[in-house]
Amino acid sequence: MQAINLKKGMIFSQDGKLIKVLKANHHKPGKGNTVMQMDLRDVKSGAVVHKTMRPTEKIDLIDVTKRTAQYLYGEGDVYTFMDTETYDQYEVSADQLGDDVKFLMPNIQVDMEFTGDNKIIGIELPSTVEMTIKETQPEIKGATVAGGGKPATMETGLVVQVPDFIKEGEKLIIGTENGDYKSRADSQPR
Repeated sequence: MQAINLKKGMIFSQDGKLIKVLKANHHKPGKGNTVMQMDLRDVKSGAVVHKTMRPTEKIDLIDVTKRTAQYLYGEGDVYTFMDTETYDQYEVSADQLGDDVKFLMPNIQVDMEFTGDNKIIGIELPSTVEMTIKETQPEIKGATVAGGGKPATMETGLVVQVPDFIKEGEKLIIGTENGDYKSRADSQPR
């Protein structure tokens, strides 16, 4: 496969290491050829690097098996998930999860990712999660949606920019792609 086809979440092999794509975008500088700018995570060590590749560069995509699992709990730097079909439990380190840790809510459904030889690579989060605001500035009377916004700390420690009218203790829908505010949880269409 060519590097131009890489997308977030894909896993490939390079120099004997498994690499997960965290971000991938095309960049066309003023002069010169288009390049792929990517944030990559070494699956084993958890190290994140920013790398530039030519779009035509060949890469070896890894076959990934996904199984639905439920997040149970975290203890120290180890997070426990349960396969929803077999009830097998899997432990995943904080290094393997990276920033995904901040989106883990009790009982959330995720896709566990495994290599062909049944080694855990990591998880794939749902596109949104529901979280409660633990701490934010008081609401600003007369604030509109178009206002500048304010930071809010969610129950997992994730900090999200929210509109000025949002209050502490409210449940919000947060996008897991880049940790952005989507809506209030109670205003979701049913």
